[in-house]
Amino acid sequence: MVTSLLPSTQRALLRRLAVEQSENRVPSLIAGLLRDGETIWVDSRGQVNGAPASTDTQYRIGSITKTFVGVMVMRLRDEGRLDLTDKLDEHLPGTALGDRSLGEILSQSSGLTAEPAGQWWERTPGGSPEELLATVDGSAIRPTPRHQFHYSNVGFGILGELVARLRGAPWHEVMEREILRPLDMRRTTLSPVAPHAEGLAVHPWADVVLPEPAEDTGAMAPAGQLWSTFDDMARWARFVLGDTGEVLHPDTVAEMRVPGSVDDGPEWRSGYGLGLQLIRNNGRRLAGHSGSMPGFLASVWADPAENEAVIFMANTTAGVTGALGTDLLDALAEHEPRIPAPWVPRPDVDMGLLELTGEWYWGPSPHVLRVLSNGLLDLRPGHGRKGRASRFRPNGDGTWTGLDGYYAGETLRIGRDADGIPNHLNLNTFIFTRTPYAADAPVPGGVAGWRPAGS
Repeated sequence: MVTSLLPSTQRALLRRLAVEQSENRVPSLIAGLLRDGETIWVDSRGQVNGAPASTDTQYRIGSITKTFVGVMVMRLRDEGRLDLTDKLDEHLPGTALGDRSLGEILSQSSGLTAEPAGQWWERTPGGSPEELLATVDGSAIRPTPRHQFHYSNVGFGILGELVARLRGAPWHEVMEREILRPLDMRRTTLSPVAPHAEGLAVHPWADVVLPEPAEDTGAMAPAGQLWSTFDDMARWARFVLGDTGEVLHPDTVAEMRVPGSVDDGPEWRSGYGLGLQLIRNNGRRLAGHSGSMPGFLASVWADPAENEAVIFMANTTAGVTGALGTDLLDALAEHEPRIPAPWVPRPDVDMGLLELTGEWYWGPSPHVLRVLSNGLLDLRPGHGRKGRASRFRPNGDGTWTGLDGYYAGETLRIGRDADGIPNHLNLNTFIFTRTPYAADAPVPGGVAGWRPAGS
């Protein structure tokens, strides 16, 4: 057990883990939390080969495998070897999916069938990539809108072959060379390497277990083949949070976390980015993936806003509730919330920016512009109102570029009067003035003026 938490927090986390393992009769279960890049708590219940699971015990991680495939595709994109708007036919011609873009396949919005033709792929030996591609005919395309979320394991089998052809080596060898070695993830493998858990199914009405198969799924392996450990998944969680080493630029990982499709249920609580699954819970926006294969369940979820992550791994076909990970994060927030660092004045503030701060008006709506501690500008509605808010970084020529929100990528220009004093902000033609509808400002300034109602 690794922990740096208060005893009361440890007890709350352990109880949640113990209830999950006991009530759902999970043979073994390991879970842990990360904060600021460090594992702050990890514990296990049940046994693997007569002993508690350790952070070096391998479990099959199922569809978490897809996140590695997504990273390899984005590396090819960043190198200029492909574009996310490329049609599949440009790289793997001859399938009925050929007119769909690589971005649509990555974001689970291509309309491709969820499972490959033939027998249940998770429980049978897999075939070759050529055999898989041959099954992607008209019957494999679902009649859904192109922008609609439709989860497809087949799509990631195809993306694995795309990586293999563009790199000239099997996808798992590319992953080993480009991701696992640079990140020192030595216990993430295509096949199990001891010590590892055995995949088990638990009888629904009796306390007995059944060994599950662990087939080599062949061309479908990129959809869910990998085995890994808690320690390696902790490194992968840090990667998703932005600690990417030399594997990808953090901006590319941030791009992968942007929703590309949304699972349109009663509430918009889940969706898909570029190779990353996304969920929302209690105000958190989590990125990562869940995973299941016969005998195994796993999840890794990262919260970039809080720089926290949760991981769990179990050797059971069914039983672990989907809320375990978010419950552990909620327990951490309840029992051991962050203590803010002391505020101190900054010695390197650009004093010239102070004249930009304060209240500005878009028409009659008040907004407030602040200088952040990192030198960015922050523009948001004033007086506690909700609405469009964005941060802006300087471009070095007096203009600023929006980083997020409605104005992401848009240009902010500072308008000045004859004396050089800022008198309006031009935000992609939207004019903000020091007073509502200032007469000396561009549109909408210079209007007829205020008058009493009814006059």
